Amino acid sequence: MKTQVAIIGAGPAGALLSLILHQRGIESIVIERQSKPYVLDRIRAGVLEWTSVELLESIGLGERLHAEGHRHDQVKIGWGGNEILDIEFQKLAGKPMMAYGQTKVQEDLYAAAERENLNIIFESSDVELHDITTDSPYVTFTTNGETQRVDCDFIAGCDGQHGVSRKAIPDNKRTEFERAYPFGWLGILSETPPLPHLLYANNEKGFALCSERNPMLSRYYVQCSLDDTVDDWSDDRFWTELLARLPESQAELVVTGPSIEKSIAPLRSEVIEPMQYGNLFLAGDAAHIVPPTGAKGLNLAIADVHYLSEAFVARYAGEPAKLAAYSETALKRVWSTVRFSWWMTVLLHRFPGESSFDQRMREEDLAYLTRSESARRSIAEQYVGLDY
Repeated sequence: MKTQVAIIGAGPAGALLSLILHQRGIESIVIERQSKPYVLDRIRAGVLEWTSVELLESIGLGERLHAEGHRHDQVKIGWGGNEILDIEFQKLAGKPMMAYGQTKVQEDLYAAAERENLNIIFESSDVELHDITTDSPYVTFTTNGETQRVDCDFIAGCDGQHGVSRKAIPDNKRTEFERAYPFGWLGILSETPPLPHLLYANNEKGFALCSERNPMLSRYYVQCSLDDTVDDWSDDRFWTELLARLPESQAELVVTGPSIEKSIAPLRSEVIEPMQYGNLFLAGDAAHIVPPTGAKGLNLAIADVHYLSEAFVARYAGEPAKLAAYSETALKRVWSTVRFSWWMTVLLHRFPGESSFDQRMREEDLAYLTRSESARRSIAEQYVGLDY
């Protein structure tokens, strides 16, 4: 097979890149290791920056997004028992957020892929990238027991942190920056009405978060030990711990119920530099990981795809400068976003071995935010996402 861009990975980044390129007249083939149902069943992020909403609208994916998504004009941060801080997005940053699960984004992308007859090859094993520093790179893989080859102009690595793309950059050409956090998030889904707003909570017992997927599907998290397992957390234990960490006025609003999904995720920050090597270009989790505290993972992948698709379009129009500068351009937003997610994580979590002094300093940071509109504006602008 031959195409212009071979895309490794059919998650949100890969599927979105293929769709945008198709609409701009550029051919691609997407190679995905997992099955289509497996990709669709993955539980991931649920909050979109407005820039992400506008990009999805621009490629024809706005109808369901606005019909089923839920606009959020503020986020609340609770601490110290009953202290609550409102970060008003519309007032402070001029735009809102949208609660719309990554699973739905993936469904919308696959529906568009079928309508527009995009070439996505699922269940592809033994994927290998070849000659990526030449003008004739190619990809080999096995599907249905047969080895296949795709010749291309460029390769886009959108296959996540465990994929082959980032490893194709030689060790002496790749720098990895990483910060592992000494705790995880225990998350549950419950078929219960969520709070009418996103709520973060800082408590001496640890962090908690209340968010939503739809009007009858709630997503809740509590900070937990990395040694914990899902079996350690019964529903009763989870709800007791969650409510204890929320301000009393907010805990009274939570509707509890049986969990329908429960998982523990470790938290870490990671950046790969550079995001391009020869004719290989990384996007999404293949290039960076952020803790979910700032709701940035999916949005940062969408931003990468925006920059990369624009660069490919310019390159095929005879203007190679954007593609040559892709890594430099994308990394500016990546590092800004990684810093914000790191800061939010430090602000809202308890770290093992901390003293009461550390917690008081954290609470004073939160108190300062209540006194300073400029400080709240800074959070609002970063949370809703800066313009591309």
